[in-house]
Amino acid sequence: MSGINDFIANEVKSNDVVLFMKGTPQFPQCGFSGQVVQMLDYIGVDYKGINVLADADLRQGIKDYSNWPTIPQLYIKGEFIGGCDIVREMFQAGELQSHFEEQGIAVKGAA
Repeated sequence: MSGINDFIANEVKSNDVVLFMKGTPQFPQCGFSGQVVQMLDYIGVDYKGINVLADADLRQGIKDYSNWPTIPQLYIKGEFIGGCDIVREMFQAGELQSHFEEQGIAVKGAA
């Protein structure tokens, strides 16, 4: 299991924005993953989508890694942000956009 943890830790540390999701950014395979993809695309940040459906160990491993029971999971600069509900609340409040900017991550159409 540590192999999965190492993989997750490496992805989270080596990419500014990582979304562990069901499906891919091009083809989300659940509604919640699709919503987060839409928000990230709207903000216009570069991110890496990792499909947990491709690997059962990864699917369970990310839940253990974050101690969070659901997918999708968004990480920004190594920090676990949350799942769909938290990301949506932050997005609607404008906090997600400002969090990216505070972390030095370019967003498109930043006012």
